[in-house]
Amino acid sequence: MIPAEPNFHPIPGGLVPCPVGPDSLRGIKRQQTNPSRWDGPDWQQFVAAARERDINVRETTTACGVFATDAGGTAYGLPHGVVIAQSAGQISKLLKVAQEYRVPVTVRGGGLTTEGESVAFGGVLLDMTGMSQVLNVDPDGLTVRTQAGIFWHALAEELRRHDLDYLSAPLNLTSSVGGTLGVGGIDVNSPRLGCSADQAMALQVVTPTGEIVECSDTQNIELFQRVILGYGQFGVITEATLRIRRYTPLRMHYFYYGSLCTAVEDLQMLDRNDASDYSGILTIMDRAVNLLVAFDSVERETEFHKTWQSKLRGHGELAFGLRTLARYAVRPWKYAEAWYLLQRKRELFPEFRRSEYMRDSLMHDRTVVFSRAVWKFWGSRQMVIPDLATSSDKFVEAVERGNAVCRKYFAHYTLYCVGIKVRLEHRPHYEMSCIPPDAEGWAYGCEFEPVMDDGIYSRDTLQSFKNEIYDIGVDLGGSYYRFGGMMKGYIRRIFGDALVDRHLEMKRAADPAMILNRDVIF
Repeated sequence: MIPAEPNFHPIPGGLVPCPVGPDSLRGIKRQQTNPSRWDGPDWQQFVAAARERDINVRETTTACGVFATDAGGTAYGLPHGVVIAQSAGQISKLLKVAQEYRVPVTVRGGGLTTEGESVAFGGVLLDMTGMSQVLNVDPDGLTVRTQAGIFWHALAEELRRHDLDYLSAPLNLTSSVGGTLGVGGIDVNSPRLGCSADQAMALQVVTPTGEIVECSDTQNIELFQRVILGYGQFGVITEATLRIRRYTPLRMHYFYYGSLCTAVEDLQMLDRNDASDYSGILTIMDRAVNLLVAFDSVERETEFHKTWQSKLRGHGELAFGLRTLARYAVRPWKYAEAWYLLQRKRELFPEFRRSEYMRDSLMHDRTVVFSRAVWKFWGSRQMVIPDLATSSDKFVEAVERGNAVCRKYFAHYTLYCVGIKVRLEHRPHYEMSCIPPDAEGWAYGCEFEPVMDDGIYSRDTLQSFKNEIYDIGVDLGGSYYRFGGMMKGYIRRIFGDALVDRHLEMKRAADPAMILNRDVIF
């Protein structure tokens, strides 16, 4: 039963603070807090049965404490024990025993979730980083077979030895391959190539009941459709075959805007006309909006300069700097904001132009540059990144409304906007995912990320901020890249009961004891 005051619990003699969030405020609607901790009676019997099958369950405080939170730093929980993934066979035995004793199993790769999706609230934490080997590289067929626990930066390093590269990966390359395929994965080349999950050709999956299954678009098709973008509900991805490409350095160009709307419109124009190999928007608040455009070849770059550059309404760095200077010169009450923009530029821009990554005006290692910049300049003890995904025609409104929410709550923040090419043949994968159901051609996503400047915010301030962003998605009929965990109360609101109930029935059929990643979606 939900109490009348959402964050307080009535007891004889009055109200006491909510034990989940002792810093909570009255009147703040919580869509979801930490789930209650599983404390089943059969844990020791489960451990004994697992160890009989040569599964090492680590129960020490140190082993469990490593996984107490995720990158978001706002959800906390402890597993009863940790298992380091070693093989599909080992995971199969683990899940069979977990089904028998009804012990929850939470799968974790890079732990880059922000809503507690990879935090175990009791039961077993399955650490996939024990399976981090590249199994086979096929330079002729342009494919790679890899274990799913590997981080993208490690996969990129291995591919680079063969003069190859991934197609589309998440912006932060300390994500695991398996975790990314389960949620989508968006990069600056997603407008042309689709999300990371679209690059998967085949998977090895351990189902919730412990079967080891190979699946693809032609083999065990239904399982493949559910596991890709399935948020870990229908199986543990243990191996993946991915499309790859020849390695080329990037030819990068930046265009600066003072208007979010104009920048987004120009971004969509480039995407519709296949005018670049890479595109995206990164902002410092809504005052310095950077449209980045990049190319893999001289030919593509030349065609852009000839046909499309003149159609962009952005400016070069010098012209934008002069315009910004003029703007703030007549607004002395905004000098603090101007100073912040200048300092941010001085700190951030050199990271994209370091000599060890840039040679002859070419970016030779985007894998390091983007991950370094993102985590160094936007990471903190609390990592809150609500997002919105919409069809093309709704995206400008979504970004502008989300930006207004950011400005309401935080002095400084950044937006990251990118398109996602929608592959019609992958429609079944996109059900109940970050790809909105009405997206045609492209979906567009925006992350709204506070720059907290070493500030500490209460859980309820951050919860209120996220609620307002996610409410925009409900209003516009969009979707989210990060849904689930503490925000899973939005899933029915965004997708509707019929779709959620259908997926819930499929989940119950595949996972009778409902033990695999039970606190993520359902």
